[in-house]
Amino acid sequence: MSSFDVGLIGMGALFVLLAFRIPVAFAMFVVGFLGIWNLHSLNAAMNYLASESFTIASSAELVVVPLFILMGNVATETGMSRKLYDAAYAMIGSIRGGLASATIIGCGGFAALSGSSVASALTMGKVSLGEMERFNYDHRLSTGAVAAGGTLGILIPPSTGFVIYAILTQESIGRLFLAGVLPGLLLLFMFVLTVTVQCWLKPEMGPAGPRTTAGEKARAMVGALPILSVILLTIGGIYTGIFSPTEASAVGAGLIIIIGLISRKLTMPAFWAAAKSSVVTTATVMFILIGAHMLIPFLALSHIPQEVGSFLEGLSVHPLVILAMILACYLVLGCFLEGFAMLVLTMPIFFPVIQQLGFDPIWFGVLVVLTLEMGLISPPVGVNVFIVKSVAQHVPLGTIFRGVMPFWLAMIATLILLVAFPQISLILPNTMIN
Repeated sequence: MSSFDVGLIGMGALFVLLAFRIPVAFAMFVVGFLGIWNLHSLNAAMNYLASESFTIASSAELVVVPLFILMGNVATETGMSRKLYDAAYAMIGSIRGGLASATIIGCGGFAALSGSSVASALTMGKVSLGEMERFNYDHRLSTGAVAAGGTLGILIPPSTGFVIYAILTQESIGRLFLAGVLPGLLLLFMFVLTVTVQCWLKPEMGPAGPRTTAGEKARAMVGALPILSVILLTIGGIYTGIFSPTEASAVGAGLIIIIGLISRKLTMPAFWAAAKSSVVTTATVMFILIGAHMLIPFLALSHIPQEVGSFLEGLSVHPLVILAMILACYLVLGCFLEGFAMLVLTMPIFFPVIQQLGFDPIWFGVLVVLTLEMGLISPPVGVNVFIVKSVAQHVPLGTIFRGVMPFWLAMIATLILLVAFPQISLILPNTMIN
């Protein structure tokens, strides 16, 4: 049996394990370990296990993961995240569909604190769904806005998806963070536009909320100012070269903790809950990366990436057609696999092809992360949809999936714009101060 055949069997076994709901980190570890053992030796598999586990666990770059996650969790536990929603609510809540748009803006702001799509959807769902129900919003619009808005967490920096992409491809975390800023804002605008169009076509979907006075608007903005300052300081610090991403994560987490202590919202139980949640999430990310670094050598030994690359390069089509085929694969896989699983499974195969075609790897990273976002609201997996369902238990799952479809189409439109105009992604990283 050839190494390529062993590789195909291994990948088939991996998808079977995932189909049986085996955790992706464990599935990748088992297939990678046994595959290296089969194609090389048990000693080589044991060496990879020891060396890769130590390398990942001791990587200084990965410090950004627990610190940014801690920053978002502290903001959630202390109620700071609600300040972002309150500010958006005060500014635009009185227009038709304004509460849904405020929810999306709040999700975008919280995404810049946590880097987690699930956390964004869960937090803003608890904050906003009850309010939209009080004003008789259509359940399709209210739940769709929360589920779609939550996906901003994986694109707007600090994004855990960008960190994993950077580790797998050896690209700069700082450049990837900055590359996600303008696309994230563009997607946020497209979501708000989607809400506006739906409410223009069917005004009953999103009635106008209560009007707020100039004083209420000012107080809401002042309340959100500390959080917005931390966001601007961390991202601006990376752009200007004052901070590395690791230093920015430490500064951001430290400032959020200080703000919590000054406001007397950060109690010891709240800090313990935030820290415990951060440890669990970080451990999950670390195990996924260790599993990925066991699978990657197996794929290299099986020559699957080389065979796929040769096949794609042998097609007599424009490179953009190959790019479209790769992105289409992500869209299909997103219907069945969790985002990080897709990233670690496919990057060893597709990234060499992208390099050989001459595409910018930072730009490609933004496109991939955006397609991962689409998987978060794509049936039947749609993690964010199930998160929203856990908050709005009385809303049928089918209603939520119908609600996210207009936003899914908005993501397709954004993806097309980013492919047509790569500079949207590249202007900030190309002008950052090193």
